[in-house]
Amino acid sequence: MSVGQQRAETAPSSPAVPPESHARSWKGPGWGFVAKLLLMMLVNAVGVAAILSAYNVGSWVILGVLVVLLGVADWIYFAKRTIALKYLFPGLLFLATFQMFTLAYTGYVAFTNYGTGHLGSMQQAVDAALIQDEQRAQDSPTYPLSVVRDGDLLGFAVNDEGVVRVGTAEEPLAPVSGAVVDDSGAATEVPGWEIVPRAQLFSDQSLQQEVVSLRVPVSDDATDGSIRTREGTTGAIYTSTLEWDPDAQTITDTETGTVYAPNDRGNFVSPDGERLAAGWYVNVGFENFVRAFTDANYAEPLLKVTLWTFAFAILTVLTSFGLGLLFAMIYNDPRVRGRKVLRTVFILPYAFPAFMSALLWRGMLNAEFGVVNEWFFLGADINWLGDPWLAKFAILWVNLWLSYPYWFLVTTGALQSLPGDTLEAARVDGAGRWRTFRSIVLPLLMVSTAPLAIASFAFNFNNFTIIYMLTGGGPAFSGTSVPIGSTDILISAIYQISGVSGGRADYGLASALSIIVFIVIGIVSAIAFRQTRKLEEI
Repeated sequence: MSVGQQRAETAPSSPAVPPESHARSWKGPGWGFVAKLLLMMLVNAVGVAAILSAYNVGSWVILGVLVVLLGVADWIYFAKRTIALKYLFPGLLFLATFQMFTLAYTGYVAFTNYGTGHLGSMQQAVDAALIQDEQRAQDSPTYPLSVVRDGDLLGFAVNDEGVVRVGTAEEPLAPVSGAVVDDSGAATEVPGWEIVPRAQLFSDQSLQQEVVSLRVPVSDDATDGSIRTREGTTGAIYTSTLEWDPDAQTITDTETGTVYAPNDRGNFVSPDGERLAAGWYVNVGFENFVRAFTDANYAEPLLKVTLWTFAFAILTVLTSFGLGLLFAMIYNDPRVRGRKVLRTVFILPYAFPAFMSALLWRGMLNAEFGVVNEWFFLGADINWLGDPWLAKFAILWVNLWLSYPYWFLVTTGALQSLPGDTLEAARVDGAGRWRTFRSIVLPLLMVSTAPLAIASFAFNFNNFTIIYMLTGGGPAFSGTSVPIGSTDILISAIYQISGVSGGRADYGLASALSIIVFIVIGIVSAIAFRQTRKLEEI
């Protein structure tokens, strides 16, 4: 018998373990899985709602993207081999939504004529043209009308032969049940709506203007016209004298017989060159980029704005860094008493909101009653914000006051981290304070602060707040009609061109300038970071 057989016979036999039943071995899903399931149910509900919304408005590209993203999310969070993506996917999704989509859409708009007069599709332009040319229909009856309100939303309740129909500027008239009318036929109660008292209509001028300008579509078809009122108690149907032919894609003026056909610029134009006000946006290629450099109305002002933008960003970084470093070196000296208190006082401007500081300085620099002229210039009439050069100086001064505390904090920390043995060796070798600062302290400081200086340059290159709050971009350039001023930097000039502040909007040109600013900052930052690497090598 072999040794192995002997060991097998002599070894004690272990007791047999009865197999555990399947019902006892399966413990069911844990609380983590239940929480994930509930969370994904919520995500899918929101995603399906967004998909249905995109389907209703006909946004097929957005619909496709939403379907793909929802499918990818379900796959990632229910698969077992996608652990890393479970953490990366939310960040990538937010990056794509709030960064990449914004950049892509800005690039798309830059190649269109999107702006005032070109704000929608061709069909929206047709509807706007029909609305703008509306006149009261000759065969329209006079309807008893009541003005209704739901919060800030106004609408009309019209009694159409005993049937009360309610609509707003966005929703066409639709019948409602349960409405109560008086002897004149006007609705006095409408379920879900508040009747605006007639006395309030007569006493509130702004409400009167809003009611008179309100138009409620009769139906989804713009050619059916809309209900309008002149006094808030009766209404009539207003229709357009323009007629839209969807097959020929032309608009005909039924009174004059003039036919307006679409052109490649997004306008309806007659044979003699007359153009309808309403248009739509179309692709114009690189026209916006070319116009920024060649259009006489924009080229010279934008060149001045560009030069001032670079000067403003560079001077702000240099002056604030220099002043902050000076104070840091002074209050880093252990011989100065009360350093903690003094440091706290010097960083107070940094703790104050920038827009409030700009407004405060705007008042103090006022030429008529500002304390700067009264206290420091013996009441002299110095127009700090009305003269182009003085306004630029005022902006640099105020931004210095706001920015130096940041560099004071940064350079204080950098000075305290400098190697003491290196400085001691320089003193032993006989180097004076200036030589030590120039050859040792400043190069070591630049290694740690140069990236922050680049970031500060990029921030001030787009420092919209100080410009808008202090000068509003003014004073305006003389001899030009563009809404750009002497103290505008590129970002505030883009804001003015976009028409957000109430002027004529030119989103295409504003987007093109935004792309140019993005490219410029990228190039400057890349060059500056390359120089930073050289500092580290030194």
